[in-house]
Amino acid sequence: MLRWRGLDEVPADWGRCVLTIGVFDGVHRGHAQLIARAVTAARKRGVPSVLMTFDPHPMEVVRPGSHPAQLTTLQRRAELAQDLGIDVFCVMPFTADFMKLTPERYVHEILVERLHVAEVVVGDNFTFGKKALGNVDLLREMGARFGFAVDGVQLLAEHAVTFSSTYIRSCVDAGDMEAATEALGRPHRVEGVVVHGDKRGRELGFPTANVAPPMFSAIPADGVYAAWFTVLGAGEELGTVVPGRRYQAAVSVGTNPTFSGRTRTVEAYVLDTEADLYGQHVAVDLVSRIRGMEKFDSIESLVAAMNRDVDRAREILSEDAERSVG
Repeated sequence: MLRWRGLDEVPADWGRCVLTIGVFDGVHRGHAQLIARAVTAARKRGVPSVLMTFDPHPMEVVRPGSHPAQLTTLQRRAELAQDLGIDVFCVMPFTADFMKLTPERYVHEILVERLHVAEVVVGDNFTFGKKALGNVDLLREMGARFGFAVDGVQLLAEHAVTFSSTYIRSCVDAGDMEAATEALGRPHRVEGVVVHGDKRGRELGFPTANVAPPMFSAIPADGVYAAWFTVLGAGEELGTVVPGRRYQAAVSVGTNPTFSGRTRTVEAYVLDTEADLYGQHVAVDLVSRIRGMEKFDSIESLVAAMNRDVDRAREILSEDAERSVG
Protein backbone atom coordinates (compact mmCIF):
# COMPACT_ATOMS: atom_id res chain seq x y z
CA MET A 1 0.00 0.00 0.00
CA LEU A 2 1.27 3.47 -0.91
CA ARG A 3 1.11 6.25 1.68
CA TRP A 4 0.83 9.90 0.67
CA ARG A 5 0.77 12.99 2.84
CA GLY A 6 -0.89 15.76 0.88
CA LEU A 7 -1.47 15.99 -2.85
CA ASP A 8 2.12 16.88 -3.66
CA GLU A 9 2.93 13.19 -3.39
CA VAL A 10 0.47 12.17 -6.12
CA PRO A 11 2.61 10.88 -9.04
CA ALA A 12 2.72 13.07 -12.16
CA ASP A 13 1.44 10.17 -14.28
CA TRP A 14 -1.41 9.28 -11.92
CA GLY A 15 -4.43 7.82 -13.73
CA ARG A 16 -8.01 7.24 -12.64
CA CYS A 17 -8.95 5.82 -9.23
CA VAL A 18 -11.85 5.01 -6.92
CA LEU A 19 -11.81 7.26 -3.84
CA THR A 20 -13.38 6.97 -0.41
CA ILE A 21 -13.24 9.96 1.94
CA GLY A 22 -13.61 10.36 5.69
CA VAL A 23 -11.88 10.66 9.04
CA PHE A 24 -12.29 6.89 9.51
CA ASP A 25 -11.42 7.09 13.20
CA GLY A 26 -11.72 3.56 14.54
CA VAL A 27 -12.06 1.97 11.09
CA HIS A 28 -15.16 0.35 12.58
CA ARG A 29 -17.56 -2.07 10.89
CA GLY A 30 -19.41 0.75 9.13
CA HIS A 31 -16.13 2.08 7.78
CA ALA A 32 -15.08 -1.42 6.77
CA GLN A 33 -18.27 -1.77 4.70
CA LEU A 34 -17.57 1.56 2.98
CA ILE A 35 -13.94 0.65 2.28
CA ALA A 36 -14.95 -2.76 0.94
CA ARG A 37 -17.33 -1.06 -1.53
CA ALA A 38 -14.50 1.18 -2.73
CA VAL A 39 -12.04 -1.70 -3.07
CA THR A 40 -14.57 -3.80 -5.00
CA ALA A 41 -15.46 -0.90 -7.31
CA ALA A 42 -11.78 -0.21 -7.99
CA ARG A 43 -11.10 -3.82 -8.87
CA LYS A 44 -14.06 -3.90 -11.24
CA ARG A 45 -12.75 -0.80 -12.99
CA GLY A 46 -9.16 -2.02 -12.95
CA VAL A 47 -7.91 1.10 -11.13
CA PRO A 48 -6.36 1.76 -7.68
CA SER A 49 -8.46 2.36 -4.58
CA VAL A 50 -7.59 5.46 -2.54
CA LEU A 51 -8.63 6.26 1.03
CA MET A 52 -8.40 9.94 1.91
CA THR A 53 -8.36 10.89 5.58
CA PHE A 54 -7.37 14.00 7.52
CA ASP A 55 -4.81 15.12 10.07
CA PRO A 56 -5.41 16.74 12.49
CA HIS A 57 -9.05 15.86 13.14
CA PRO A 58 -11.18 18.47 11.32
CA MET A 59 -12.98 19.43 14.54
CA GLU A 60 -9.70 20.64 16.05
CA VAL A 61 -9.36 23.17 13.21
CA VAL A 62 -13.03 24.11 12.89
CA ARG A 63 -13.45 24.55 16.67
CA PRO A 64 -10.04 24.47 18.44
CA GLY A 65 -10.19 22.60 21.72
CA SER A 66 -13.02 20.33 20.57
CA HIS A 67 -10.87 17.42 19.32
CA PRO A 68 -12.83 14.23 20.05
CA ALA A 69 -11.21 11.30 21.82
CA GLN A 70 -9.25 9.34 19.22
CA LEU A 71 -10.10 5.67 18.71
CA THR A 72 -7.12 4.92 16.46
CA THR A 73 -3.79 6.51 15.70
CA LEU A 74 -3.09 7.49 12.11
CA GLN A 75 -0.61 4.62 11.84
CA ARG A 76 -3.22 2.14 13.08
CA ARG A 77 -5.79 3.50 10.61
CA ALA A 78 -3.31 2.93 7.77
CA GLU A 79 -2.64 -0.65 8.90
CA LEU A 80 -6.35 -1.46 9.09
CA ALA A 81 -7.01 0.14 5.69
CA GLN A 82 -4.23 -1.95 4.19
CA ASP A 83 -5.75 -5.10 5.71
CA LEU A 84 -9.02 -4.18 3.98
CA GLY A 85 -7.34 -3.97 0.58
CA ILE A 86 -6.83 -0.23 0.05
CA ASP A 87 -4.07 0.60 -2.46
CA VAL A 88 -3.27 4.17 -1.37
CA PHE A 89 -3.64 5.76 2.07
CA CYS A 90 -3.70 9.53 1.55
CA VAL A 91 -3.50 11.87 4.56
CA MET A 92 -4.68 15.40 3.81
CA PRO A 93 -3.35 18.02 6.24
CA PHE A 94 -6.54 19.69 7.51
CA THR A 95 -5.56 23.36 7.59
CA ALA A 96 -7.46 26.65 7.86
CA ASP A 97 -7.00 27.10 4.08
CA PHE A 98 -8.29 23.62 3.34
CA MET A 99 -11.31 24.29 5.55
CA LYS A 100 -12.20 27.35 3.42
CA LEU A 101 -12.40 25.47 0.11
CA THR A 102 -15.89 25.78 -1.34
CA PRO A 103 -17.52 22.44 -2.22
CA GLU A 104 -17.07 23.26 -5.92
CA ARG A 105 -13.34 23.97 -5.56
CA TYR A 106 -12.96 20.91 -3.33
CA VAL A 107 -14.33 18.66 -6.08
CA HIS A 108 -12.63 20.35 -9.01
CA GLU A 109 -9.18 20.90 -7.52
CA ILE A 110 -8.79 17.75 -5.41
CA LEU A 111 -11.03 15.04 -6.83
CA VAL A 112 -10.91 15.93 -10.53
CA GLU A 113 -7.61 17.70 -11.25
CA ARG A 114 -5.35 15.90 -8.79
CA LEU A 115 -6.85 12.47 -8.07
CA HIS A 116 -8.70 11.93 -11.39
CA VAL A 117 -11.52 10.04 -9.68
CA ALA A 118 -13.60 7.59 -11.66
CA GLU A 119 -15.87 6.95 -8.68
CA VAL A 120 -16.31 8.29 -5.15
CA VAL A 121 -17.65 6.07 -2.37
CA VAL A 122 -18.90 7.86 0.77
CA GLY A 123 -21.43 7.46 3.56
CA ASP A 124 -24.85 8.88 2.80
CA ASN A 125 -24.34 11.50 5.55
CA PHE A 126 -21.07 12.74 3.98
CA THR A 127 -20.48 16.50 3.94
CA PHE A 128 -17.54 18.45 2.55
CA GLY A 129 -16.20 21.89 1.74
CA LYS A 130 -16.54 25.24 3.49
CA LYS A 131 -19.07 25.12 6.36
CA ALA A 132 -19.85 21.50 5.29
CA LEU A 133 -22.14 22.87 2.59
CA GLY A 134 -21.40 20.02 0.19
CA ASN A 135 -23.38 16.78 0.47
CA VAL A 136 -23.92 13.58 -1.52
CA ASP A 137 -26.54 15.18 -3.78
CA LEU A 138 -24.14 17.98 -4.75
CA LEU A 139 -21.37 15.44 -5.24
CA ARG A 140 -23.61 13.52 -7.65
CA GLU A 141 -24.42 16.71 -9.58
CA MET A 142 -20.73 17.50 -9.93
CA GLY A 143 -19.97 13.90 -10.80
CA ALA A 144 -22.38 14.13 -13.72
CA ARG A 145 -20.62 17.31 -14.84
CA PHE A 146 -17.05 16.04 -14.49
CA GLY A 147 -17.53 12.39 -15.41
CA PHE A 148 -17.28 10.40 -12.18
CA ALA A 149 -19.76 8.14 -10.40
CA VAL A 150 -20.88 8.55 -6.78
CA ASP A 151 -21.90 5.72 -4.44
CA GLY A 152 -23.61 7.01 -1.26
CA VAL A 153 -23.64 4.09 1.18
CA GLN A 154 -26.24 3.79 3.91
CA LEU A 155 -24.73 3.70 7.40
CA LEU A 156 -24.41 0.25 8.98
CA ALA A 157 -26.80 -0.38 11.86
CA GLU A 158 -27.81 -3.31 14.04
CA HIS A 159 -30.43 -3.54 16.81
CA ALA A 160 -31.46 0.09 16.15
CA VAL A 161 -27.87 1.24 16.78
CA THR A 162 -25.99 3.00 13.98
CA PHE A 163 -22.30 2.18 14.15
CA SER A 164 -20.37 5.43 14.30
CA SER A 165 -17.17 6.71 15.89
CA THR A 166 -19.29 8.87 18.23
CA TYR A 167 -21.25 5.83 19.42
CA ILE A 168 -18.06 3.83 19.99
CA ARG A 169 -16.47 6.68 21.94
CA SER A 170 -19.51 6.67 24.24
CA CYS A 171 -19.12 2.90 24.75
CA VAL A 172 -15.43 3.29 25.60
CA ASP A 173 -16.14 6.22 27.90
CA ALA A 174 -18.67 4.06 29.78
CA GLY A 175 -16.28 1.10 30.00
CA ASP A 176 -18.61 -1.06 27.87
CA MET A 177 -15.89 -2.86 25.95
CA GLU A 178 -18.23 -5.57 24.65
CA ALA A 179 -20.39 -2.99 22.86
CA ALA A 180 -17.28 -1.23 21.54
CA THR A 181 -15.94 -4.56 20.25
CA GLU A 182 -19.22 -5.35 18.51
CA ALA A 183 -19.19 -2.03 16.64
CA LEU A 184 -15.47 -2.01 15.88
CA GLY A 185 -15.28 -5.65 14.84
CA ARG A 186 -12.33 -6.09 17.24
CA PRO A 187 -11.44 -4.93 20.78
CA HIS A 188 -10.74 -1.25 21.35
CA ARG A 189 -6.99 -0.62 21.43
CA VAL A 190 -5.03 1.80 23.59
CA GLU A 191 -1.41 2.03 22.52
CA GLY A 192 1.57 3.98 23.71
CA VAL A 193 5.10 3.85 25.08
CA VAL A 194 5.91 2.12 28.38
CA VAL A 195 7.22 4.73 30.81
CA HIS A 196 8.45 4.68 34.39
CA GLY A 197 5.74 4.86 37.02
CA ASP A 198 5.85 4.86 40.82
CA LYS A 199 6.73 1.11 40.83
CA ARG A 200 4.05 0.47 43.46
CA GLY A 201 2.70 -2.53 41.53
CA ARG A 202 6.12 -4.19 41.70
CA GLU A 203 6.20 -3.68 45.47
CA LEU A 204 2.80 -5.38 45.72
CA GLY A 205 3.88 -8.35 43.58
CA PHE A 206 2.13 -7.13 40.42
CA PRO A 207 4.75 -5.37 38.26
CA THR A 208 2.92 -3.32 35.64
CA ALA A 209 3.76 -1.70 32.33
CA ASN A 210 2.74 1.96 32.64
CA VAL A 211 1.45 2.84 29.14
CA ALA A 212 1.58 6.51 28.08
CA PRO A 213 -0.89 6.91 25.18
CA PRO A 214 -0.77 9.75 22.64
CA MET A 215 -2.73 12.94 23.24
CA PHE A 216 -6.50 12.68 22.63
CA SER A 217 -6.50 8.84 22.94
CA ALA A 218 -9.86 7.34 23.89
CA ILE A 219 -9.24 5.93 27.37
CA PRO A 220 -12.01 3.83 28.95
CA ALA A 221 -13.78 4.53 32.22
CA ASP A 222 -11.78 3.97 35.40
CA GLY A 223 -11.64 0.34 36.44
CA VAL A 224 -9.91 -2.98 35.94
CA TYR A 225 -10.05 -4.70 32.56
CA ALA A 226 -9.15 -8.00 30.93
CA ALA A 227 -7.00 -7.22 27.90
CA TRP A 228 -4.55 -8.57 25.36
CA PHE A 229 -1.08 -7.02 25.57
CA THR A 230 1.28 -6.84 22.58
CA VAL A 231 4.70 -5.30 22.06
CA LEU A 232 4.34 -3.74 18.62
CA GLY A 233 6.82 -4.17 15.80
CA ALA A 234 9.47 -6.80 15.29
CA GLY A 235 12.55 -7.35 17.36
CA GLU A 236 14.41 -9.60 19.73
CA GLU A 237 12.71 -11.27 22.67
CA LEU A 238 12.34 -9.07 25.75
CA GLY A 239 12.79 -11.49 28.61
CA THR A 240 9.95 -13.95 28.03
CA VAL A 241 7.97 -11.53 25.83
CA VAL A 242 8.12 -11.90 22.02
CA PRO A 243 7.27 -8.74 20.04
CA GLY A 244 4.17 -9.24 17.92
CA ARG A 245 2.76 -11.99 20.14
CA ARG A 246 -0.21 -11.20 22.37
CA TYR A 247 -0.31 -11.97 26.10
CA GLN A 248 -3.06 -12.00 28.69
CA ALA A 249 -3.16 -8.95 30.95
CA ALA A 250 -5.12 -7.37 33.76
CA VAL A 251 -5.20 -3.62 33.18
CA SER A 252 -5.92 -0.86 35.68
CA VAL A 253 -7.23 2.46 34.39
CA GLY A 254 -7.54 5.30 36.87
CA THR A 255 -5.87 7.28 39.63
CA ASN A 256 -5.02 4.57 42.22
CA PRO A 257 -7.43 5.95 44.87
CA THR A 258 -6.10 3.61 47.57
CA PHE A 259 -2.86 5.59 47.42
CA SER A 260 -4.59 8.98 46.89
CA GLY A 261 -3.39 9.14 43.30
CA ARG A 262 -4.40 12.07 41.10
CA THR A 263 -2.95 11.26 37.69
CA ARG A 264 -4.95 8.93 35.44
CA THR A 265 -2.81 6.02 34.27
CA VAL A 266 -3.12 2.89 32.14
CA GLU A 267 -1.17 0.10 33.85
CA ALA A 268 -0.97 -3.41 32.40
CA TYR A 269 0.00 -6.41 34.51
CA VAL A 270 1.08 -8.88 31.85
CA LEU A 271 0.38 -12.42 33.04
CA ASP A 272 3.02 -15.15 33.16
CA THR A 273 5.86 -13.02 31.75
CA GLU A 274 9.07 -11.38 32.84
CA ALA A 275 10.49 -8.53 30.78
CA ASP A 276 11.95 -5.04 30.87
CA LEU A 277 9.43 -3.19 28.70
CA TYR A 278 10.52 0.41 29.30
CA GLY A 279 10.57 2.41 26.07
CA GLN A 280 8.63 -0.22 24.11
CA HIS A 281 5.67 0.78 21.93
CA VAL A 282 2.84 -1.48 23.06
CA ALA A 283 -0.84 -2.15 22.43
CA VAL A 284 -3.53 -2.95 24.97
CA ASP A 285 -6.66 -4.48 23.40
CA LEU A 286 -9.43 -4.16 25.97
CA VAL A 287 -11.88 -7.07 26.07
CA SER A 288 -14.03 -6.60 29.18
CA ARG A 289 -14.33 -4.50 32.33
CA ILE A 290 -13.92 -6.63 35.43
CA ARG A 291 -14.88 -3.99 38.00
CA GLY A 292 -14.88 -0.29 38.68
CA MET A 293 -12.08 1.51 40.49
CA GLU A 294 -12.28 1.11 44.27
CA LYS A 295 -10.54 2.55 47.31
CA PHE A 296 -9.47 -0.21 49.70
CA ASP A 297 -9.01 0.11 53.45
CA SER A 298 -5.77 -1.85 53.51
CA ILE A 299 -2.95 -3.11 51.31
CA GLU A 300 -4.05 -6.68 52.12
CA SER A 301 -7.57 -6.15 50.79
CA LEU A 302 -6.16 -4.46 47.67
CA VAL A 303 -3.82 -7.39 46.98
CA ALA A 304 -6.66 -9.88 47.53
CA ALA A 305 -8.79 -7.96 45.01
CA MET A 306 -5.91 -7.87 42.52
CA ASN A 307 -5.54 -11.64 42.77
CA ARG A 308 -9.26 -12.00 42.04
CA ASP A 309 -8.90 -9.61 39.10
CA VAL A 310 -6.10 -11.73 37.64
CA ASP A 311 -8.16 -14.91 37.97
CA ARG A 312 -11.13 -13.25 36.30
CA ALA A 313 -8.95 -11.84 33.52
CA ARG A 314 -7.66 -15.34 32.77
CA GLU A 315 -11.24 -16.65 32.52
CA ILE A 316 -12.42 -13.84 30.25
CA LEU A 317 -9.42 -14.00 27.93
CA SER A 318 -9.48 -17.80 27.66
CA GLU A 319 -13.13 -17.56 26.60
CA ASP A 320 -12.26 -14.75 24.17
CA ALA A 321 -9.47 -16.86 22.62
CA GLU A 322 -11.86 -19.79 22.21
CA ARG A 323 -14.43 -17.56 20.48
CA SER A 324 -11.72 -16.28 18.12
CA VAL A 325 -10.73 -19.81 17.16
CA GLY A 326 -14.36 -20.89 16.80
